Amino acid sequence: MKVWIPLESNPELITKYAGDLGMGPGNEFQEILSLELLEMVPRPVYAVVLLFPLTEKIVSASEEREKKNLDKSVSSSAPEQPFFCRQTISNACGTIAVLHSVTNNMDKLPIRPDSFFKKFFDETISMDPSKRAEALQNNEELEASQEKFSKEGETAAPDRHDPLDTHFIAFVESSHKLVELDGRKAAPIDHGDTSPDTLLEDAARIIKEKFMAMDPSELRFTMMALV
Repeated sequence: MKVWIPLESNPELITKYAGDLGMGPGNEFQEILSLELLEMVPRPVYAVVLLFPLTEKIVSASEEREKKNLDKSVSSSAPEQPFFCRQTISNACGTIAVLHSVTNNMDKLPIRPDSFFKKFFDETISMDPSKRAEALQNNEELEASQEKFSKEGETAAPDRHDPLDTHFIAFVESSHKLVELDGRKAAPIDHGDTSPDTLLEDAARIIKEKFMAMDPSELRFTMMALV
């Protein structure tokens, strides 16, 4: 398995990274300072990215929901369904979250026609999530960009083989549903009805109820909005 240096949860860096991969000017990833201050976030919001700690309580709660089939998964193979890619590269969750945020908004964001995002989307739209993961793993353009930006954070980049205890995921609106996109899972998770206007508030509610509430003493949650 390939092992990358993880990306820093830094909205300015993530915006530059997305720009390098093909997102045009005018959009950015912006930090969500508090779930109680959502009115400060510019609209429209195209995606919400969450970095959360992989504590025993949070991981156990997720596994229990999966075991009991409490989370409703959705198909991701048809073009009209969420664009979803499995994660098969260690420490690539930041890249996968950025990929999911952008590729599920290709019709709304200015994407350069010769860019990684455009080429990867067009080449893999008819593939299943595992085949997309294989294509991602073999993409040298993406790997070079990720390697570059993983070393440009405000803190020193960790060793690629250091164990990680945090994980990035993304939330998007797809076919009027709030969809969680986590490359570790077999399919996207349907969290119920939403709309482009209420995506941020609906994602915030799920983050509170299904992540933060599972380990209330934990503070290592950071969120960004693609605006």
